[in-house]
Amino acid sequence: MSESGQELVSLCPDGNRSCIIFAFSRPEEIMTTVLYPGTFNPIHNGHADLVERAAKIFDRVVLGIATSAQKEPSILELRVKLAKASLAHIDNVEVAGFTNLTVDFAREVGAQVILKGIRTVTDFEFEFQMLSMNRALQPGMETVFLAPSEQFSYISSTLVRDIASYGGDISKFVHPIVAEAMLNGEIV
Repeated sequence: MSESGQELVSLCPDGNRSCIIFAFSRPEEIMTTVLYPGTFNPIHNGHADLVERAAKIFDRVVLGIATSAQKEPSILELRVKLAKASLAHIDNVEVAGFTNLTVDFAREVGAQVILKGIRTVTDFEFEFQMLSMNRALQPGMETVFLAPSEQFSYISSTLVRDIASYGGDISKFVHPIVAEAMLNGEIV
């Protein structure tokens, strides 16, 4: 173990087994910002779960809501408003829309790390390709993958939109303000 860190043995967050945790000290003036980019069309409880967990790991979390020609997202400003309302309970989170490359936006907000959620092997394959491209465009940019908690692992924005389009109850998948916006046809 180096002088800058110490090894701690404690219970894992699930409380079932011991984990070895390495705790490293760092100068207080260094602030780690992570960018969690996506279209968030709409933001759902799986996204919120990742943001809540990232907020415990990083000093500052920026949820960057992107435009995407492939996904034909709803109005960007609306998605930003809904995400802000959904994440208002987390102090160290900011929400902003962007229309440029993810690595350029990461640089604009001072992010040293990009956060990506991974539900499946297919997600990983796509996100790993994006990680490699981001590194080529912005050397030194790191990517961290987080898997959602089990109760959210099956939720996707596409499925939420599909269920809503057939009049299904999406209230257990999204924040109430998002459900209301979808019920009113603001997000399609």
